[in-house]
Amino acid sequence: MDFDEWLATGYKNGWVGVPVCSTHDGVPTTASEDEEFETGDPCIHVLRVYESTDVKRDVEENHSPSVWRASGFGLSIEE
Repeated sequence: MDFDEWLATGYKNGWVGVPVCSTHDGVPTTASEDEEFETGDPCIHVLRVYESTDVKRDVEENHSPSVWRASGFGLSIEE
């Protein structure tokens, strides 16, 4: 299965949204999550789509939560 098939399967099953740019498009939220930002602190999980394994490595070197969250899921950051 390639990435496009994987994404289409997840989208059809309601498991994932389409890739958007958090910088330019913002994080996809519900109206109630937007309201919660005013009074609380909702946690919205984001999956980063890497262009290459080099970018994956560079992100993990620069963003420690990517490393410790992977570890928490039992995932190795090694390629």
